[in-house]
Amino acid sequence: MTGFGLDALPYGAFSVGDGEKRIGVRFGDMVLDLTATAAGASYAPLVAGPVLNPLMAAGPAVWQRVRDDVRALLESGTVELIPLTDVRMHLPFEVADYVDFYSSEQHATNVGKIFRPDADALTPNWKHLPIGYHGRAGTVVVSGTDVVRPNGQRKPRNESEPTFGPSRRLDIEAEVGFVVGVPAGGPVPLSAFAEHVFGVVLLNDWSARDIQAWEYVPLGPFLGKSFATSISAWVLPLDALRWARVDPPIRDVPLSPYLDDAGAEPWGVDLAIEIELNGRVVSRPPFATMYWTPAQQLAHMTVNGATLRTGDLFASGTVSGPDRDQFGSLLELSWGGRDEIETGAGKRTFLEDGDEVVLRATAPGPEGVVVALGEVAGRVLPAMPT
Repeated sequence: MTGFGLDALPYGAFSVGDGEKRIGVRFGDMVLDLTATAAGASYAPLVAGPVLNPLMAAGPAVWQRVRDDVRALLESGTVELIPLTDVRMHLPFEVADYVDFYSSEQHATNVGKIFRPDADALTPNWKHLPIGYHGRAGTVVVSGTDVVRPNGQRKPRNESEPTFGPSRRLDIEAEVGFVVGVPAGGPVPLSAFAEHVFGVVLLNDWSARDIQAWEYVPLGPFLGKSFATSISAWVLPLDALRWARVDPPIRDVPLSPYLDDAGAEPWGVDLAIEIELNGRVVSRPPFATMYWTPAQQLAHMTVNGATLRTGDLFASGTVSGPDRDQFGSLLELSWGGRDEIETGAGKRTFLEDGDEVVLRATAPGPEGVVVALGEVAGRVLPAMPT
């Protein structure tokens, strides 16, 4: 079942031909039309389409009932399925807000060494709280959407004044996104993570490094990040990762009580990610190495009283492991543009027009079964004329 068997069953929004958007469940290389099969069920209005938000807002008890019903239906073999090749996939949920974190110690260390070679690689606050920034929800796009190279101001270190034009250092970041279902009016403790988070998507945080480097002081990323963020078309239910949960890395700095997960249920997740550039795998980042867990991220982003809405999306930040072939961005793989990377269409330091990037990921399931996340694919188009 290529990772999309009965232990996965991710949800998505699809259409056939010129038909309306419907809610579907992926099973192997087929799609179950949940909008049709749920007719008569109490939860039918929640899966009527065109997006998953009503189902996501319904809460864990409903999520489990729908998941159990879908599994039983597929096990019965009595339902007609649609070939994946016959459907068009759409953005699976309406994104309410988007937050991106910076939770890989290896990635943060690499970036620090590249940009601040004469200073400490990690900033003083890094091991005390999950650093993050607010992105732009309106430019989150579904896998398969082309990404236009952004224009902006750039100022290389060897130039005295900034210039305006297409980004020369376009990059990707391999990340995992967590999708909020049940809203909250204030702080969400670590213990309540699974009560609010509906599922997981793969995410590519496209980044214009030269635009970002010039603009990010003192307020952080803006135009270098806001032009596009790609997510997979399929949202994997959080329940599908229950076999993949692992302890996070050992922390060497005491944590504030609201972030202290010692003795709590572990929310490290064992995901094996793969980055493919022009048909060639260039890296395999391991998600299990992430210093800050998604439960800690959610606790931190709400501890000040910030509310949660159905459809909020928060991303892990770039996933990087300790080895060179485990880095999650071209910035790291090329070490700031110093080293060329072999791809399926020649050598690169950063992305060129026409390049195609695909992210894939799998997680361990029960008894040796593999659970897959939906892939994230995108092709770079030339910048728009200005």
